[in-house]
Amino acid sequence: MTLAKKWVFGGGGFAIAIAAVIAFRTITFTPADIASADDIKLAAIPDFDIGAAANHLGAAVRFQTVSHQKIEENDVTQWTQLHDWMQKTYPVAHSAMVRELVAGNALVYTWKGANPELPPIILMAHQDVVPVTNGTEKDWKHQPFSGEIAEDAVWGRGSVDDKGSLIALMEAVEGLAKAGFKPQRTIYLVSGHDEEAGGGGAKAAADMLGKRGVKALFTIDEGSATVLDAPVVNGPAALIGIAEKGYATLKVTANAAGGHSSMPPKETGVINLAKAVIAINDNSFPLEVRGPGAQMLGSLAAKKGGVAKMVMANLWAFAPLMKKQAGSTPPGAAMLHTTIAPTMLEGSPKENVLPQSATALINYRIAPWNSSNDVMARAKAAVGSMPVTLSWVSPPREPSKVSSTNSQGWKFVAAAVRADFPQAALAPYLVVAGTDSRSFQDISQDVYRYQPLHFKVADTKMIHGTNEHMTLDNLKRSIIFYARLIATSAG
Repeated sequence: MTLAKKWVFGGGGFAIAIAAVIAFRTITFTPADIASADDIKLAAIPDFDIGAAANHLGAAVRFQTVSHQKIEENDVTQWTQLHDWMQKTYPVAHSAMVRELVAGNALVYTWKGANPELPPIILMAHQDVVPVTNGTEKDWKHQPFSGEIAEDAVWGRGSVDDKGSLIALMEAVEGLAKAGFKPQRTIYLVSGHDEEAGGGGAKAAADMLGKRGVKALFTIDEGSATVLDAPVVNGPAALIGIAEKGYATLKVTANAAGGHSSMPPKETGVINLAKAVIAINDNSFPLEVRGPGAQMLGSLAAKKGGVAKMVMANLWAFAPLMKKQAGSTPPGAAMLHTTIAPTMLEGSPKENVLPQSATALINYRIAPWNSSNDVMARAKAAVGSMPVTLSWVSPPREPSKVSSTNSQGWKFVAAAVRADFPQAALAPYLVVAGTDSRSFQDISQDVYRYQPLHFKVADTKMIHGTNEHMTLDNLKRSIIFYARLIATSAG
């Protein structure tokens, strides 16, 4: 056999071996450390009046509990009115639970369980909403604080984010209490009043419970949902948030001599600032198939099968392909790295004056494998010796802990999710925004972020946007989900 023939034969054998490895890994691939929850027996739940629930959500929307950028613009009487209305609307729930006000208007309800040895559960939904942008009211099909019921939905700001969950929780507890349900575990319902403005109320509630020695089995809050046209599977996927990104805003300052704009130097403060912002933005964090984002992709790929499964089963060979595919859209890329977003610029107070100080704000959402120290170090490396200074606008919030996908808490949540939509893929998820639940990670074994809502990706634009509405199907689904989760995990 000639040397050339030996090389071709050897190369062919090597290729066959590689193909065999890829095929074997693909056939045997399953997402790692994700419990099925098949052993959880779901509890029966009482019937609910969806018409009454819709009216209740509509009424809740009409309370304008708006968290403004400037706290002095908030109408605090709206929270008081909402609380009074809740007590009148859900009398049995309020008889079953003890209600406490924390940090002004945050609510903590305690439904004491019969067995103090069992770790409690915490369910969350916030009361406040974001403002409606002035001038956009005319773009709403139904007025933003009308709470109108039309087209099989409840319309208005907060109907989804997050009064929909708050009302669903209260409907669930009211129904269970009326039916005579007696929890074995203690149940806490926590409703922050300022989630849209930093979450101080939820933090105060967590601190209070922590001082009482509370260590919950799990906490569940908003943050994700069932996506009907999820990527990879191109169909329904229930995405349970197991972590959320950190948050930090970097201030870039370029000081200069200032002066008259008719006699500018070659490089003004604005020019130096612009160069620094571009340098920081261009020095992006690399995409990495790891953490909750990788768990999500693996779970969806296993459900999809075919090429998607082959790629995730063989990242040693196809990681660049997966990064390219998953990172081709902003939402996909956000799952795989720390994002950098220049958002605000400020320079001279007048068009013909050179600024003595020009500033830019750059917002970061920090991936679980990075920290604020990594962010600052990368920004400093990007600007090098440029004549700018870097500082934090406020102390950064580090990424949350990553919750388990095989614990008892995960099983309870996953079982309730599967009962809602058995055909959907179920996958862990990285929440790229922020929730009140981050404050509960030290008093809870696991923290999950999921609302039992069915959305297409395009539907999510209404959240914090125009024409926010909760369909009656989603409202009913939410009540059943929370009732089932409470009755199963605490019964």
